[in-house]
Amino acid sequence: MNVTEAPSGPVREATRTDRLLAALGGLVAAYVSLAVADLVASRVRPEASPVVAVGSAVVDRTPAALKDWAIRAFGENDKAVLQLGILLFLALFAVGTGLLALRHRVLGAAAVGAFGLLGALAAVTRPDSDSAADAVPSLVGAAVGGILLYVLVGRLLASGSGLGFGPGPTRADRRRFLVVAASSGLAATGAAALGRAVGSPAEENATASRAALRLPRPASPAPPVPAGARPAVPGISPFTTPNRDFYRVDTALVVPKVNADRWRLRLHGAGVREELTLTLRDLMARRTVERDITLACVSNEVGGPYVGNARWLGAPLADLLREAGVRPPSEGGPADQLVARSVDGMTIGTPVEEVMDGRDALLAFGMNGEPLPFEHGFPVRMVVPGLYGYVSACKWIESIELTTFDAYDAYWVPRGWSAEAPVKTQSRIDTPRPFGRPSAGTVMVAGVAWAQHRGVRRVEVRVDDGPWRDARLAAEATRDTWRQWTYPWEATPGRHTLTVRATDGTGATQPERRTDIMPDGAQGWHSVVVTVEEGG
Repeated sequence: MNVTEAPSGPVREATRTDRLLAALGGLVAAYVSLAVADLVASRVRPEASPVVAVGSAVVDRTPAALKDWAIRAFGENDKAVLQLGILLFLALFAVGTGLLALRHRVLGAAAVGAFGLLGALAAVTRPDSDSAADAVPSLVGAAVGGILLYVLVGRLLASGSGLGFGPGPTRADRRRFLVVAASSGLAATGAAALGRAVGSPAEENATASRAALRLPRPASPAPPVPAGARPAVPGISPFTTPNRDFYRVDTALVVPKVNADRWRLRLHGAGVREELTLTLRDLMARRTVERDITLACVSNEVGGPYVGNARWLGAPLADLLREAGVRPPSEGGPADQLVARSVDGMTIGTPVEEVMDGRDALLAFGMNGEPLPFEHGFPVRMVVPGLYGYVSACKWIESIELTTFDAYDAYWVPRGWSAEAPVKTQSRIDTPRPFGRPSAGTVMVAGVAWAQHRGVRRVEVRVDDGPWRDARLAAEATRDTWRQWTYPWEATPGRHTLTVRATDGTGATQPERRTDIMPDGAQGWHSVVVTVEEGG
């Protein structure tokens, strides 16, 4: 029996160049892995991409306080920041796997596979996942990345026995390593570009279904907006918020794109006489209502931007519930909570009493004269005036269950938010902007105030510690919309603090003390500091 003896000599340690190239190999393998996974996800569904799947799992497990901080710090860019954070973590992980593979090629490649398994697990355990196919992008990407890392590090270990006994990689070995790394990176970039260019068949069908949708004429059109509801003051928020400017706050890292032709709404639960399933055509064939309604997010801080007013078109939700046999608690109905479920797994709990008390609660499919934009819930969303969005405004809705608050906690409740959250009276100064430098003389102070479903009765402005003065209220469209206001201020040179407060239709005035947005919305007076300069 022939025995091959191990070569003798000193064990070669990795050089700095070896480590740098191995780290580069880990990064290239990770980049290729993600590019391949995204290409495969474009054929499965975008939500199955490992970054999206893992990011969504992180969002669901992030403490509410940290989410609120992210919204305050980054606004509507919070999702992009989260994904960037995941990519930075992955980059560090990739460097580590490259260095590990330099000593243990198989273990390094296996580490890439382990991350792929994590992505696959995150994808198939998402509430919106209904197929094991969601695991495929992560698994395929991890397999390609693991093999590539194995091959790349093999280029560094090509001469002798690598970090064992032997001379180590030559310049030719390192050149081959760089060629393989560069060509793999270019191929991955091409794959990613191809995936974006080709797109997802499901997304293409959804986009086509929206383009083909024709909204019905409302049986009950919105009342004309009064001529005096839109004061012509530069800097004030427009009465109607354009769709492109309407705030967006949700947990979806990828905006769901639902095919309107395949969309279904299921209505079931306690007090429902017979379970119903509606198509979009069924919904649009019902009596339709058009209304101007202001929506506000509970994450909106005093003076914040997460509020907007739009003209919504939809079917009255209360009509549908009554036809299904549902009665509110005040009439002896067994359910006091309506749980709306989104296609992305989000659950929103809404008080049945408020939905059925006569307000214009809608299953909306139109926004400002066009089908809902995808980011605002196409094909159908809920709109309930007077309630914060997290307890009323379910986007991409696919089912409604009648239950009780005792029996079920919707998504946000276990995370520290109140189960019921009527909108609090708020007012905001839009102009002049904080730290503005207007010239002395007449300065128009202007802004908006809202108290949905109660209306705004009065707005007052105070300069420094002076007396409260009544602002001029623009005409009220309805009690479910915000009201614009103006105040002509004779500004004198120097530093000044402008403060605003509103009184709602019940006669209640905003309290002065500021409170946090948790657990049911911020309150307090909004103020801005400006420096008035001498007139020119």
